This record gives sequence, C-alpha cells and structure tokens, in this order.
Amino acid sequence: MIYRSKVDRFYKRFLMIIILILALATFWPLFLEVGNILEVIVVLGCIFGAITAFLLWCTLSIKYVFRQEDLLVSGGPFRSRIPYQSITKAAPTTAIYTGYRVMSAREGLEIFYTTAAFGSVKISPEEPERFIDELKKRCPHMQVEA
Repeated sequence: MIYRSKVDRFYKRFLMIIILILALATFWPLFLEVGNILEVIVVLGCIFGAITAFLLWCTLSIKYVFRQEDLLVSGGPFRSRIPYQSITKAAPTTAIYTGYRVMSAREGLEIFYTTAAFGSVKISPEEPERFIDELKKRCPHMQVEA
C-alpha cells in the first residue's frame, strides 16, 4: 500500500521562495556583465535547472510504502527501510525544522524506531488516520499518541 506525502500551502510557498532566491543568485552575474555570452547563459541555466529539478524531485516524489517486512520512506534519492518490529511509537508532530524528516507539510507524524540513527523519522501522509490504522495492523506492539 502506498501513501503520498501531503503538500500544504506553507511548504509550496517556501519552495517557491527558495527557487526564486536560487534564480536570483544564479542569474545575478548576467545583470553585472555588459555583454552576455551565450555560453555563460547556457551554463547558468543548466545549473539553475539541475538544482531546481533536484529540489522538486525530492519534494514531489515523497511516498511511504507498506511492504511485506518493512515501511519504505522515500523522497528523491533518500530512502529509509524501517522494519516493523523496530517501530516503537507513532506521535503527531509539528516540529518540522529539526530531526530526520521526509515530509512536505507543517503537520505530520513522527515514527520512533530502534534502528534509527536519529531515533525517529518525521512524515506527512495525505491520510494520516488511514496510515496509522495500517501501521497498527503491521505493528500491534507500537504505542500511538493522539
């Protein structure tokens, strides 16, 4: 079963501001030069396009997949396999600026597990109630905070 990440307005605005700042920083040298050389424009455009594509890939491809033995949390090139037996607790969270997070919303869930380098992962499934119900089926031993 696959759950997509919720993308809220705050995160969309934040991403647009980052892309605008990136565009300004990338293309600023063009405004300082009198004669723009085509090669410089192409190189700067490629740099901007590659970084923007990476940011969008990391943001728009976030998904949470319930597999046979584990929960796969992925977003762009980042992937975590969380064995069900190592999951200890699931709790709501709004602390989106700290810790290991694979989410694109201000509100989400924090999954605590024993094999984590940081102790937990923060996620934001589109349907959190259904996600927790599915997680309870696969991890009957875990605690769920409301």
